[in-house]
Amino acid sequence: MSTVHKIPESVLVVIHNPRLDVLLIERADRPGFWQSVTGSKDVPEESLLETAIREVYEETGIRIAGLPTHAVARDEMKVPELPLENLRDWQLSNVYEIYPVWRHRYAPGVTRNTEHVFSLLVPHDIPVRLAPREHLQHAWLPWREAADKCFSPSNAEAILQLPDHIRRD
Repeated sequence: MSTVHKIPESVLVVIHNPRLDVLLIERADRPGFWQSVTGSKDVPEESLLETAIREVYEETGIRIAGLPTHAVARDEMKVPELPLENLRDWQLSNVYEIYPVWRHRYAPGVTRNTEHVFSLLVPHDIPVRLAPREHLQHAWLPWREAADKCFSPSNAEAILQLPDHIRRD
């Protein structure tokens, strides 16, 4: 049986509401580690936009237009979709050293990951359904507090940049 390795290209999606409260989720495999939605491409051909849409849904249950209907749980087909324009590609990439604790997920010798930053504007009252194997709980925090709570420096920096990206609209 062959091992399937993670692709060292991922997305970081900062989910926020109009007040700039940011959604953080606590990792199940590392309690106390809080982050935004992150995830790697499933296959090399998957676009970054597709990766972002899929990861947001898998980790939070939030649907964005463009998510293939076969990927949606039957009981969630009635959950409204957010318009695709609410998902913004910042055209910003971070290359970082993969934490040693997670390197076993990648091919031997892979030590760096390229992370592409997105943001997603959501309504104040959007329901969040976490993937229980991946995350323990979620919290909505004002953007500065959210940045302080993140364990990942690139995630914290993206949250600190959020007001600047919103002003460019």
